[in-house]
Amino acid sequence: MRPPALSRAAAGASRLLTPRAAWTRPASTTSSSITTLTTTRRAQPNLQPTTASRARAYHASTHPPPPPPFSPTETAILSAAYTHVPTHGFSQTSLALGARSAGYLDISTNLLPDGVFSLIKYHLLTHRELLSSTPLPPTSTLSAKVEHLTFTRLLANAPVLPHLQSALAIMAQPSYIPTSLAELAVLADEILYLAGDVSVDPTWYTKRASLSAIYAASELFMTNDTSAGFRDTRAFLARRLGEAEELGGAVRSVGEWVGFNAKAGVNVLRSWGAPI
Repeated sequence: MRPPALSRAAAGASRLLTPRAAWTRPASTTSSSITTLTTTRRAQPNLQPTTASRARAYHASTHPPPPPPFSPTETAILSAAYTHVPTHGFSQTSLALGARSAGYLDISTNLLPDGVFSLIKYHLLTHRELLSSTPLPPTSTLSAKVEHLTFTRLLANAPVLPHLQSALAIMAQPSYIPTSLAELAVLADEILYLAGDVSVDPTWYTKRASLSAIYAASELFMTNDTSAGFRDTRAFLARRLGEAEELGGAVRSVGEWVGFNAKAGVNVLRSWGAPI
């Protein structure tokens, strides 16, 4: 008879030499383990990005449109609230009245994460998108088309002009400055694109930086303009665009380009009332 220790060693060796499929376990334990493992594997999310979720690394005129900036509920509230802005300004009162007009409770305005700034952003986005349907004079130069589109966008502020300075003050708040500057940059790019700008050299940046600064300055000038049809604002805009065109021809070195952009950005913030 073998000693107990040798018997256990022999049994272990025999098990190591036996195929894994021949091992025996209690049926209940094996079935439970397999069920648990299968359930765990099925519950794990698919972490691989799908084709639709991959961000495109290029931009073209055939690029699919971006997702809407507001949900259907937010759009309904903001579009109704915007009709009250000429009377009540960019305020919580306008938002509450808009919610009621859209068939929602006043508390529904809490769906807007940025509150009153959401109403300002709605104003900016809506009128920027309307520029694409603005007719252009067929024989105009690029500069004339830029002036026409820029002034058209400025005229869209006329119905809310008494409340424009308060809107600019809200836009200059630190938490909203990045979004405000980003929208201003998109507006400048949209105007130049619609005007037919096809530059691919460093002037692509200087044109957009200068137009951003010019638009912000013209918008601030407009808040105090009492001339018929904002004639003085149109003349101010034309002068600034002419100066920028002359400066653009003089900017050549990288240092001049960087300094010009930095100064333009500071001027934009100052025109909005930022303490710089």
